[in-house]
Amino acid sequence: MSTSTENRYEQSNPPTGKTPAAADQSQRRAVQHRLGTSLSPEQASTAEQAHTRRRKLLRWGIGVAALIILVLLPLLNIRIPGLLPGATYEPGALHLMALCMVYGAIALTYHMFLGVAGMLSFGHALYVGAGAYLLGILLAETGMGLIPAMLITLAGVVALSLVTGSVALRVSGIPFAMVTLAFAQAGSVLVRRNPGGVTGGEEGLRLNTENIPGFLVGVDNTRNVYWMALAALLVTFAVVTWIQRSRAGHLAEAVRENDRRVRVLGLQPYVAKLLIFAVGGTLAGCVGMVYLILQSGANPQAVGAEFTISILVMVVLGGVGSRWGAVVGGVIYTLLVQRMTVFAQSETIQSMPEFIQLPLSEPLFIVGTLFVLVVLFVPGGLAGFVRRMAGRTRWGRRTREAPADLLEQSK
Repeated sequence: MSTSTENRYEQSNPPTGKTPAAADQSQRRAVQHRLGTSLSPEQASTAEQAHTRRRKLLRWGIGVAALIILVLLPLLNIRIPGLLPGATYEPGALHLMALCMVYGAIALTYHMFLGVAGMLSFGHALYVGAGAYLLGILLAETGMGLIPAMLITLAGVVALSLVTGSVALRVSGIPFAMVTLAFAQAGSVLVRRNPGGVTGGEEGLRLNTENIPGFLVGVDNTRNVYWMALAALLVTFAVVTWIQRSRAGHLAEAVRENDRRVRVLGLQPYVAKLLIFAVGGTLAGCVGMVYLILQSGANPQAVGAEFTISILVMVVLGGVGSRWGAVVGGVIYTLLVQRMTVFAQSETIQSMPEFIQLPLSEPLFIVGTLFVLVVLFVPGGLAGFVRRMAGRTRWGRRTREAPADLLEQSK
């Protein structure tokens, strides 16, 4: 085995310390255990490859089907009582679904920090707010078009991510979290102080729609904004997947597991983590631009640490380390907060005794309770729960009953 091959193996398998032969033997034993029978190395390898192919095809099939449904939702008349305020083609439901897409994309960008590189940041909202506020200020103060303003905002968010990341990554662990929190608080104070009257202060920044294309403005065009939010989610997912599967992504995951071992191998963990930091911050800023257009403005809460805590809750609910889990966590969190706000104002809640009415009238109290329950009883979040259930179904009783059939299908 060449030196470059050994380095690649070490980077992609940092925590195990197994040689390729030992890893193959361990994998073969795992397949035999799942099948409940004794297999030759060739049979075990064939069965595992067939299972992997079927799993990939299933994932692609589910993904394509979900994408088609999401694209067609604005054209369909589907009502989901309790979740959506109306039919899927109505502006209210479209706006809520678009908001779910945006928050899912934001949670996905935080997955780059926590799930890939293991960096607990309390300042991620800074980059979402920077994208929203920079674009809003450029549109209001310069009168330039949407595309040029977005390109300048993109450059500004990249620079902000690189500068803050290069400083914050000089430390790790709790000090890193505190440094990112300090940056977020500084951004929040700056926005609230309203320097030059450009940020709107506590009242927030309104979107100047004069230079926004007409198909993105107005209630009648909510369908187009929904599709734009969906496109932002898809692009974010594609970029995150590409980065995570790249050499830099594998190196960042290795640093997350064992920073010292990576240094011993002569690699540079700081550069890998800075790249992940910059990409995650830049993507968050891009989603922040979509957030500005969707909400027709931005407010100081989009920059503060409280919003970062909400993003962290989304990722933990969905499952740390899972891309689709982060998206699902963002969607569930948004639906809970938005719909519980409406539920808290209903006559049912208002007629309850005060000691019951008070907690139920606070959506964040209910979300916080759900967060605690997930941490205690569903380790790994929704993604971990689904993986455990899928593993039991795939390799449980039904598979053990007919191992020969599985081998026959793998031929």
